[in-house]
Amino acid sequence: MPDREDPLVGYHFAVDIQGVVTGYFTECSGLGSEHEVIEHKVVTEAGQEVVLKLPGRLKWDNIVLKRGITSNMDIWDWRKQVENGDVAGARRDGSIVMYDQQLNEVARWNFERAWPLKVSGPSPKADSNEIGIEELTICHEYITRVS
Repeated sequence: MPDREDPLVGYHFAVDIQGVVTGYFTECSGLGSEHEVIEHKVVTEAGQEVVLKLPGRLKWDNIVLKRGITSNMDIWDWRKQVENGDVAGARRDGSIVMYDQQLNEVARWNFERAWPLKVSGPSPKADSNEIGIEELTICHEYITRVS
């Protein structure tokens, strides 16, 4: 079966946000878009009531990234820029890249005009045996899969 292509494993991916945030995260979600639905209720010539569903506004999901906490302050510094009122200066383009088992780039999503909507740190717990996770939520104005 020479034409068969194995699906990608979900754990080989990286993030690059114009050098502001780079590196590897343990989880990523929100790589998509959707349209709002407009329901238009009409009555046909035969007197039957029907609901037409039309595409409304296009919107993109927020991207949520999670990683183990380290001394790296990049996402916190980026969020601080927004907290200080400089949203325009904080906007960045970026990419989520997935790799195959040999670490060759196989899939890439590019997003535009992103800024950090939310940053949250770990939930320390004395009796826990888990890695502390920090989370970054990014909102943006466009995303597309380019490869």
